[in-house]
Amino acid sequence: MAQSRVELFASIRRDRRNDPEVSVRALADRYGVHRRTVGEALASALSKPRKKAPPRVLVLASAHGWIDEMLRADLTAPSKQRHTVVRMYQRLATEYDFTLASISTVRDYVRKRRPDIAAEAHKQRVPVEAVVPQQHAPGAEAEVDFAEVWVRLVGEVIKCHQFTLRMSYSAKSVHRVFLSQAQEAFMEGHVEAFRVLGGVPFRHIRYDNLKPAVQRVCFGRNRVESQKWVAFRSHYGFEAFYCLPGVEGAHEKGGVEQEGGRFRRSHLVPVPDVESLDALNARIAEIERAADDRVLHGQNTSVGFRFREEAELLRPLPAEEFDCGVTLTPKVGRDSRITVRQSRYSVPARLIGSGPRPARPTAMPTAPATLIIDALLAVPNLRTDVRPGCRMSLRQRCAHFG
Repeated sequence: MAQSRVELFASIRRDRRNDPEVSVRALADRYGVHRRTVGEALASALSKPRKKAPPRVLVLASAHGWIDEMLRADLTAPSKQRHTVVRMYQRLATEYDFTLASISTVRDYVRKRRPDIAAEAHKQRVPVEAVVPQQHAPGAEAEVDFAEVWVRLVGEVIKCHQFTLRMSYSAKSVHRVFLSQAQEAFMEGHVEAFRVLGGVPFRHIRYDNLKPAVQRVCFGRNRVESQKWVAFRSHYGFEAFYCLPGVEGAHEKGGVEQEGGRFRRSHLVPVPDVESLDALNARIAEIERAADDRVLHGQNTSVGFRFREEAELLRPLPAEEFDCGVTLTPKVGRDSRITVRQSRYSVPARLIGSGPRPARPTAMPTAPATLIIDALLAVPNLRTDVRPGCRMSLRQRCAHFG
């Protein structure tokens, strides 16, 4: 194997130290190099830098500016009236008296330069987007989002919705799966998350423009919120920060966007097969407790360690939980049925003609979804993500009605 120049110099200098009487000629013959190379090795352990060859002067160099000007003019010219290489060559000869390069040389340069000219013009037209890393104070902020998940519930694969609340500082997250994104599920997810965290962020929580919270998007960040949602926020004492609509707003709460997808890929693949959402949410709660030992990229402490730092700064929970249920007053029809959220339910026939009856559909993660009528009849609500035209017949098993 051929020696490098540094190794050659080291060998020559070592032989000279071992035998000071050895001549330069003998060393040159021993290593098969010129005596001048031996002299350089004995003078210094490092060889002199090689001389760089002078840059080659291209024949077409003086015409680069003219050709670039033609290519830039083609960017705004009609597509059928742009320069060909032949036309460029002709213009160089007639207008600029340039005949030193051949047409093939011009063609090679145009082939490489045309994409660069187009890219430079595109960068000038499109402003460069930049992002600023966010810094969050402990206990101050959180982010909320829904993500779609599929669950095999009692043998049937149905689409559900994963609620995620993520603390911005520690990345401590709470996930719960609901059958819908209705306002009851939205608020029940908050209640469960606040219970797990032991408090409420003291500054604000970031949201998309979700229908359970926002009735109308106004100019800028102004929003018209639903009255039930305003009462919920007032009860727990936190402010809502609504992100900009569209893709721009997703960057304002990128932490929960990433967290929802990460949790779904890591723990809900393959599709979970459960008997109830209660069982699935209990399993998710166990996964969350184990996730406290997870260390995020770029951090030197775990999620649980950072959350313990901000847990003491959270706003305390109110003495009473907020009632997330919604009271409706559907009218009992002649067919002994009521319509609640585009779904039809059977009620006792004796209630026909008695006027509107108060009904409360609920969607709690810790109890079966129910429909309570007159606070006397509580029957299972088979689904909470009802759609227009969907009919449900409820079996009336209640001692009050026989």
